[in-house]
Amino acid sequence: MGANPNPIATPSLTIAGLAGSIRRGSFNRSLLMAAKELAAPRLEIQILEISDIPLYNQDLDSLDVPEPVSRLRRQVRSANALLIATPEYNHSVPGVLKNVLDWLSRPPRASALQGKPAAVMGASLGMTGTARAQEQVRQSLVFTNSPTLLQPEVLVSHAEQRFDVSGHLIDAATREVLVGFLSAFEAWITRFEPSRVERDLQSPLPAASVTPVDITT
Repeated sequence: MGANPNPIATPSLTIAGLAGSIRRGSFNRSLLMAAKELAAPRLEIQILEISDIPLYNQDLDSLDVPEPVSRLRRQVRSANALLIATPEYNHSVPGVLKNVLDWLSRPPRASALQGKPAAVMGASLGMTGTARAQEQVRQSLVFTNSPTLLQPEVLVSHAEQRFDVSGHLIDAATREVLVGFLSAFEAWITRFEPSRVERDLQSPLPAASVTPVDITT
């Protein structure tokens, strides 16, 4: 039997990449760059700019959403999935990343993150490789009903030894782990086709499960 003369092309998957640090030499931005380099051809990782996102203010969100926020929401909403690379500050999530997630989580049950497949990874100078921060990011994604990949984990410790001075990931073992992580993430994303997510969102839930909690001061 001959080859199919009209093979069906596998559609590409766009992944919105967020680095939880705006530092010029951020290891986590470099980790996203490594993911972009090592990803399968089907995966298109777009690293999004967050340095111009203002502090969350519900007054602005209700009246006149800042353009950088509107841009970020559009970019994330149009992507097939979300990939976050987070540092760990004081055993917790960096404020800049938590702020971005707060903006992206609005409005409740209709946000850019609603039902969006996600994965979290991270790099730090310490021994735990941002394990605590990653767990807290996953907690935030529960509110937005974002199915988040649990395994494998990418916990890059002693990051200064894994990247060269230009930010290139040079550690072979870490590169191998990242390839496996991206392969698992690709399979994870394909489990959540848009039609399936839409059906889930239309399914009735108990009233207590759908009552949103606003961010207020």
